[in-house]
Amino acid sequence: MPTTELRTVTRRHRLDPRPWLDLPRGVRGLHGPLLWSSAAMTALAVFSLGAMVVDDRTLLGESVWLKTFKFGVAFAVYGITLAWLLSLPHKGSRATWWLGTVFAVTGALDVGFIALQAARGTFSHFNSSDDPVNSVGQTVFASGVPGLFFANLLIVLILSWQRLVDRPTARAIHAGLALAVAGMALGYLMGFTGGQLVRDANGRVVELEAGHTVLRDAPAAERAVRDAAEGMPLTHWSTIGGDLRIPHFLGLHGIQILLLATFLLTRLARRHAWLRPESIRAALIGVLALAYTGLLAVTFAQAMRAQSLVHPDAATLTSYACLTAFAVSATLVVRRHGRRLVAEAQTAV
Repeated sequence: MPTTELRTVTRRHRLDPRPWLDLPRGVRGLHGPLLWSSAAMTALAVFSLGAMVVDDRTLLGESVWLKTFKFGVAFAVYGITLAWLLSLPHKGSRATWWLGTVFAVTGALDVGFIALQAARGTFSHFNSSDDPVNSVGQTVFASGVPGLFFANLLIVLILSWQRLVDRPTARAIHAGLALAVAGMALGYLMGFTGGQLVRDANGRVVELEAGHTVLRDAPAAERAVRDAAEGMPLTHWSTIGGDLRIPHFLGLHGIQILLLATFLLTRLARRHAWLRPESIRAALIGVLALAYTGLLAVTFAQAMRAQSLVHPDAATLTSYACLTAFAVSATLVVRRHGRRLVAEAQTAV
């Protein structure tokens, strides 16, 4: 083996003594507005937990504060992730700082309206009531949701061609941000599921212009209350039809899954030599990203086919089996390649 190639292979097998979370500047100078927004979201989630205990009002069979809790947690986690990401040295940092600020402010306004509507005992999403507070709030939503989407999309476009850190983490960031954009885009499809008449916590009949659940060939009366039907614990994802919140959720939080996997692979590499080459860990993150994208696609197809997550048919089970087979076989191939690289390096040394 030539000397240059030997040095390259040997260098690939070195394991950095610090995990990627400890990279210089990676934990300093975090994006201020996103951190403040995440702190506010965390406080809202904690408040909502307490409110669910003392406030017995319900909307569609769940606490009026459950939605604020879920949105608070989701925005807090995503905001902290984005704040860390934008702190990494990259080209176009001034533009991404402003885009992060737009995301933070817009998210705070949107979730603030959700909390206000919860306090009022009525619906935030899809509410067509003509009372002044709701009318203003729906205007905020109409402008805020595209703001969140396009701010995130522009951040993806700026960062997608840059290698911010090591290869595995960079791959996790690129794939995770793309999944987040896809998850946000899927939220728009909820507007095409049709309207329904429901009652809010004050007993008033409210017409919702859309919903989360997709039903097929169901009686009109059942379609009218589809989101009020019994769902899964905590998430309340539908058990009688397809639910677009599932792929929406998976897309938004894919980046956290991929970054966590990157961190775990770095830790495991201390014990397993075949994981030490950076290229091997990057390949495994690529496998996970592809499998996760497949999972997103399967759950989306399942929802659009009006099929509950807990009642998959043969086609859905086959899709899950194919995804599993791909993930396992691809991982084994990468593992064999990693062991071969380590063996070559050890032999050369």
